[in-house]
Amino acid sequence: MNAGVQTIVLLIASNIFMTFAWYAHLRHLSGRFWFWAVLFSWGIAFFEYLLQVPANRIGFTVFSLPQLKIIQEVITLLIFIPFSVFYMKQAMKWDFVWASLCLAGAVYFIFRSKF
Repeated sequence: MNAGVQTIVLLIASNIFMTFAWYAHLRHLSGRFWFWAVLFSWGIAFFEYLLQVPANRIGFTVFSLPQLKIIQEVITLLIFIPFSVFYMKQAMKWDFVWASLCLAGAVYFIFRSKF
């Protein structure tokens, strides 16, 4: 598997962990003392970092730092929308579509020298 694909696969997996670390406590631990939510989130984030750090190290061999950041932001939105709608039971909004289009523009500008 080439470095670009490895990077994207690892970033997708790491972002799934991070989305749960950042937001799942809102659903499961909302009635608990905030410190338990912190421990819960840190526990999940540990696994996110086990994937994210190698992803960025591998990715930096084929992508620039700004390109890595835009890739991460696109993945974040692609993971967050289904998480928000299906797991957190939030209503789907057109704003998700507009934000996606803005990120598509960011992808174009950050990668346009490769097109």
